[in-house]
Amino acid sequence: MALVEMVQEVFAPGGVLARADTHFQPREGQTQMAMAVAHTIEAGGALVVEAGTGVGKTFSYLVPALLSGERVLLSTATKALQDQLFARDLPRLAQTLGLPVRMALLKGRASYLCLYRMELARQDVSAREPGVARVLAKVESWSHGTRSGDLAELTGLDERSPVIPLVTSTRENCLGSQCPRFRECHVHLARREALAADIVVINHHLFFADVAVRESGMAELLPSVRVVVFDEAHQINETGVQFLGLTLSTGQLMDFGRGLLAAGLQHARGLADWTGLASQVDLSARDLRLAAGDMRGSAKLRWTDETPESVRPDEWQAALRRVALACAQAQEALDTVSEIAPDFVRLYERGTELLARLAHFSGPGNPDAVRWVDVGPQLRLTESPLDIAEAMRTRLLATPAEPVGDDGWPGEPAAGPGRAWVFTSATLGDDEQLSWFTERAGLQDAQILRVASSFDYGAQAALYVPRHLPSPADPSHSMALARWVGEAAAQLGGRTLVLTTTLKALRTIGDALKAQFAGSAALEVLVQGEWPKRRLMERFREGSEHGQQGCVLVASATFWEGFDVPGDALQLVVIDKLPFPPPGDPLVEARTQRIEKSGGKAFKSYALPEAAVALKQGAGRLIRRESDQGILVVGDTRLITMGYGKRLLAALPPMRRLESEPEFEAALQALTRASTTAPPFP
Repeated sequence: MALVEMVQEVFAPGGVLARADTHFQPREGQTQMAMAVAHTIEAGGALVVEAGTGVGKTFSYLVPALLSGERVLLSTATKALQDQLFARDLPRLAQTLGLPVRMALLKGRASYLCLYRMELARQDVSAREPGVARVLAKVESWSHGTRSGDLAELTGLDERSPVIPLVTSTRENCLGSQCPRFRECHVHLARREALAADIVVINHHLFFADVAVRESGMAELLPSVRVVVFDEAHQINETGVQFLGLTLSTGQLMDFGRGLLAAGLQHARGLADWTGLASQVDLSARDLRLAAGDMRGSAKLRWTDETPESVRPDEWQAALRRVALACAQAQEALDTVSEIAPDFVRLYERGTELLARLAHFSGPGNPDAVRWVDVGPQLRLTESPLDIAEAMRTRLLATPAEPVGDDGWPGEPAAGPGRAWVFTSATLGDDEQLSWFTERAGLQDAQILRVASSFDYGAQAALYVPRHLPSPADPSHSMALARWVGEAAAQLGGRTLVLTTTLKALRTIGDALKAQFAGSAALEVLVQGEWPKRRLMERFREGSEHGQQGCVLVASATFWEGFDVPGDALQLVVIDKLPFPPPGDPLVEARTQRIEKSGGKAFKSYALPEAAVALKQGAGRLIRRESDQGILVVGDTRLITMGYGKRLLAALPPMRRLESEPEFEAALQALTRASTTAPPFP
């Protein structure tokens, strides 16, 4: 039986899924997507699927992938979805289908405990601090019982903990096969399991890190895989450009200096002035940061000439030379002791790489890339391609499944259909060809499928734009919006998520709401950055359960997507402004200039689609299941007063419109009376 027919039977009424789960309901869109994925697996090629919220896209690609019998690589944007696929969805579905499948989970090395680094951590100065020492002891105790070494197993470990970089390795400091704990290495064991598995779950960062530097073990894995699925595919362009470019940070330099000092004092004390050498690296890195100017907060400096904007050329070049001299002196010392310990060999390689990057950034930039400097507590020099289209076309999509060439990548075409690529997300564009995604990913020739959401947005959700709010350009906008949100949230008893487009608005709205509800027993105001992200999400999902206060969460950036709050805990989503790309961002400017130079209109073909996709992602936080109800508020009157607002409105789910404040008040009151188990509000 053909794969397409097998898949159709699984999703049919009375099929395997229906028999295994009495709550399963066949959905036309889910079946349509599953059959398209099956056809692509059989024929090879690329398929791009935008599957609206509620379609059930995960099963739509997992069922044909499992039934195909092929080796499959599944890539997600987040570790959370990685863990969900590996621990819940894949095992449950494989059992339902009766398929004996070997599965493996592979993350980046920063997710795994490094046993050797953990031993070294005891000697680190920061390990003497009581808080750090306590967490380190907890990690050491856990290390004796873990098999995978995945730090996600360690409950209560803050993702911002200073212990994590002490007990994990990086590409720069890993000793590889020369490590004294290599046989027990959790990263190495995870890669071995991945090479032996039928289904491997990875993330986009890991995938593109390997495309760039061949470091993650993917170079051995990818050639043997016939099916590659990217879930949350809308993130692959921004993830890809991070790794396909070149970066040099003062953090890397200072970490090199710390490694130099630690290894020197441990293995070769007295053979070189390790303290002095490390100090020179550290001081030169700090001088480079100071050469960029005394700026509070963070900023991005354009770098179109010899030096970044607003930076004095003589000071900048002198600072780069001091860094190069400090690294070169360290290299000389390392060269004399390289045979004593593998740490020195790896440090020498790191120093060589740092010197190469310094030489690159001391010269002219690549005309096909954009350069800039991120100025914050650290300094980061970046040169990046504008998108991943060229890399996708020449290094990935053009490659067949097998065999492997001398360079570790596939060589001549294999017999049978080529590799199948599936790219899917709930948001991939605002036009029929999904050009926002396909053009940047080099997928203009891919098959396109758009599957609408199964939710009844007209009955479940409403859209409101408060007309009385000041213009977004008015400095009083954020404060006015905060006052309005406070009144609405108070009526609703919390259950409110405020998504901001800037960190400045995040702080202004968050502070205003905290002041408004200070000492209130009714509402708790949560602000991104004050707690770890995981803790914020857990507290917000709890809502007013168990007698707790209702919650208002003010967030930005990562909370616009991947934040899933089904049920009563979230019924009001407020977006402060239309999410146009920041005009001062060097990457945005370079993309805009490229379009203008080619005769295009950057606002229409770049800024507007960017805003449409981001707006759609933010709106997607509201309705997560068939029984949810809620209101989406966009605090930007341009959505209804400007001509381009029609295109942005068309990108949103087909919610009913609330035209006045009384209509909004009525809808809000209906939500306070109802729960998501009741019929939709009128």
